Amino acid sequence: MGFVLVISLPLILFAVILGFGCYFLGRAKGRQDVRTRAQIFGVPTPPPGGVGAVNSSPPTHMKEENAVTV
Repeated sequence: MGFVLVISLPLILFAVILGFGCYFLGRAKGRQDVRTRAQIFGVPTPPPGGVGAVNSSPPTHMKEENAVTV
C-alpha cells in the first residue's frame, strides 16, 4: 500500500512566484528600514519604576589572600 500525492503544475508555479514575491518585498522593506531608522546598540534601559539589580555595597565577608593565611 503506497501513498500517492499529486501536485499540479500551477500549484508549483504559484509557490515559486509567491516565494520570489516575499523575498523581494522583504528585501525592499529591509532596505527602507535601514535608511529611515537609526540603529542604536547598547545596554537597554531599565523599565520605569524598576529597581536596579546592581548592589553597590561591597560584600561583608571576603576570603583572605593566600599570603596572609600561610
